[in-house]
Amino acid sequence: MSVLIKPIITEKMTADSELFNRYGFVVELKANKIQIKEEVEATYGVSVQKVRTMIYGPKRKTRFTRSGVQHGKTNGYKKAIVDVAEGDIIDFYSNL
Repeated sequence: MSVLIKPIITEKMTADSELFNRYGFVVELKANKIQIKEEVEATYGVSVQKVRTMIYGPKRKTRFTRSGVQHGKTNGYKKAIVDVAEGDIIDFYSNL
């Protein structure tokens, strides 16, 4: 099973990738920094300088509907910010 779930493609991450060579990924909750580094290097063929991770917990949601109050939550996930060596780039749009 792959450690990387999907890349994060937002305005902020695109600006970070252009300015600082940083790329964001949603990763497995149990993955550590070494596994993330090896997976990114193997998948994209770049050399990784630094990996930073953060865990986002689930958010509680409440809706007031005609049939009553609906309670729920969103899914939690782990995000990794990967710093790539100078001169290396990751192109997420090459296989579209």
